Amino acid sequence: MAAPIMDISSSDPNSGDPGAQGVNAPDLQVFVFALFFIFGGITSLNDVLIPKLKELFTLNYTQAMLIQFCFFTAYLVVGIPGAKLVKKLGYMRGAVAGLVTMIVGCLLFIPAAQTATYGLFLGALFVLASGVVIVQVVANPLISLLGKPQTAHSRLTFAQAFNSLGTTIFPLVGAALILGSIASVTAADLSGAELAAYRSAESQAIVNGYLGIAAALAVVAIAVWLFRNRLKGERHEASKGFAGLDLVKRPRFGFGALCIFLYVGAEVSIGSLIINYLALERVLGQPESVVGWMIAIYWGGAMVGRFIGSALMRVISPGKLLGCVAVGAVALIIISANTSGTVAAYSLLAIGLMNSIMFPTIFALASERLGSRAADGSGIINIAIFGGAVIPLATGAIADSTGSLAIAFALPALCYAVIAGFGYYARRPYDGPVAG
Repeated sequence: MAAPIMDISSSDPNSGDPGAQGVNAPDLQVFVFALFFIFGGITSLNDVLIPKLKELFTLNYTQAMLIQFCFFTAYLVVGIPGAKLVKKLGYMRGAVAGLVTMIVGCLLFIPAAQTATYGLFLGALFVLASGVVIVQVVANPLISLLGKPQTAHSRLTFAQAFNSLGTTIFPLVGAALILGSIASVTAADLSGAELAAYRSAESQAIVNGYLGIAAALAVVAIAVWLFRNRLKGERHEASKGFAGLDLVKRPRFGFGALCIFLYVGAEVSIGSLIINYLALERVLGQPESVVGWMIAIYWGGAMVGRFIGSALMRVISPGKLLGCVAVGAVALIIISANTSGTVAAYSLLAIGLMNSIMFPTIFALASERLGSRAADGSGIINIAIFGGAVIPLATGAIADSTGSLAIAFALPALCYAVIAGFGYYARRPYDGPVAG
């Protein structure tokens, strides 16, 4: 999932202000690329964490989906306050604040594991996600400043590639470290002191993974802090509360914001449950520890698809292409639900390829002709990412009530169908009035 651009700088690109003209600092760019890589990877690591905690705490799908609910609720709760914090501290210090918050979230996995308490894991994830949101508020505008304004778009695209790389690598490594430790015995077979000891021992694999992430975050935080004064002349508008909700009344933007909500929800729902789905007897019939690595195919498809999609958009209307891939996602869900074995497995994994262009394309189509209201629109899009909390929880509830993951995937399919409708609706460039 690509991060929305939160443009919180008020500098004039032609003012001669170094904060607006850009800073020729390739060393800082490396750190920002690292931020994109890390927060993309941490978000996708939830897909590995879900089957692990589901087994340890004998959760149903609804309870397991509270992991994504707590994580993505941070976008709703922290998004606007996080932007205000960055305005107050500045980009570099704001990035450090976000990284430190992420480190605290990682460290909170220690007491969660020691007490083997699911609620503490959820709390740790919310704190971790709060830091991710703050870092996302910083990352996009900061990469735009670090270089010539004429090449800002290419730098942002390159940075998003690091985000996709993180979403591909982290689940691959996480599956080996976290799922690989699942023993032949399960929590459902134990009780009392034996169950508590098993949960504590198995949770240590989770702790080790997140402690490694905390160490990497600390290195990046120290590096960014050492360069905290490199951006000269940085200016921000004073915070005056959150404005921009009136933009939802614009049909194109309102429809697009809804589709962001639905897209993130569908993407996260499938990614969260895909390991459990692959492990089903009807599909691959292998334990999560064996098939867990395959989640990297799902996210890797999204990475590859971005390059393919960017080339296709040179000859195909973005709206039409969006509609085509959304219909493709619906078709793949239908195929997977009505087949078995490798066909069912790989047809669902291939949805990652369909997802690749959806977020940036919906964002761009919805934001056409927003003019000076572009930052307000970006703020609303940021809140719409809350769909990653709501849709997965609803998908889990359907799985529990019907006893079938295949049936539960009908909800993401419905989300993609609505997105296909938006692609058709926005197939032509918007010629309405500029937002003012």
